[in-house]
Amino acid sequence: MKPPATPPRGRETTRREILLGAAGVIAVGLCRGAGPARAAGRPILRAQRLAWAGVRLQVGTVTIWIDPLGDPGVWGKALQGGLVPIQAPAEGSRYALVTHRHPDHFDPTALEAALGRRGTLVCTEATAAAARGIRVRVARLYEPMLLDDVTATAVPAVDGYGDEQVSWVVSGGGRRVFHGGDTLWHGAWWHIGRQLGPFDAAFLPVNGARFRWRKPYSEIPAVLTPEQAVAAAVVMGARLLVPIHYGVVGAEADGYLEVERPLVALAAAARRRKLPLEVVRPGEWLTWRPRS
Repeated sequence: MKPPATPPRGRETTRREILLGAAGVIAVGLCRGAGPARAAGRPILRAQRLAWAGVRLQVGTVTIWIDPLGDPGVWGKALQGGLVPIQAPAEGSRYALVTHRHPDHFDPTALEAALGRRGTLVCTEATAAAARGIRVRVARLYEPMLLDDVTATAVPAVDGYGDEQVSWVVSGGGRRVFHGGDTLWHGAWWHIGRQLGPFDAAFLPVNGARFRWRKPYSEIPAVLTPEQAVAAAVVMGARLLVPIHYGVVGAEADGYLEVERPLVALAAAARRRKLPLEVVRPGEWLTWRPRS
């Protein structure tokens, strides 16, 4: 990935423009806001959307960072919504899950800020080779890893460059979520859904990015398109789709092409498949109440 040299053009699509006929927080047990850490003595799952593809999960005192990004040089002014500050919590356990080692997903500065001196990075062997000065646990496909009161499982993904990449299934607080990094469409969605689904939410990339600097230029999206993200969520049995990995404007001169107005296309596809959809801006939280 190349950081854009040109300033952004246009404006961000608003929620009103998205026409979310299939959206709004309508998933059972879900509400907006950080909410309490526990209810009736049991830990609950909270999720904060970070910049770009990043998500922060909180289950009681356990913090799970997934693909945190804090380096302003990665996208410069082309990333709408800006960066969300990354800071290790004062108490509790800290873990970071990384899908792959591209700089917009594997950010050593953000990982250091998120983990502090006591946290652990969980990633593939290829990504672990690039980690320096961080405690690392190597993940293997379909092998659940217990992270205190949370279970994380690496599952198949396909990278637009052909590099090693995984997606993550995280279970905690009586809930289960999926994080797709920047995967493109592949044939393992059905297997993931049968083995590990259904999911209370799927955080999926939606911008259908194409890379002109890869020669010869293929013209084929190297990231899930809005329609493909909806299809993946439906196949896996996700009760809610939360879009990530979109909002780059003005990077066309550097060869990074995002589909036009991805949230509008996403909403239309979600309506067709009757899939609940919730657009969460960087910094905002979602909270799942405990199951009765």
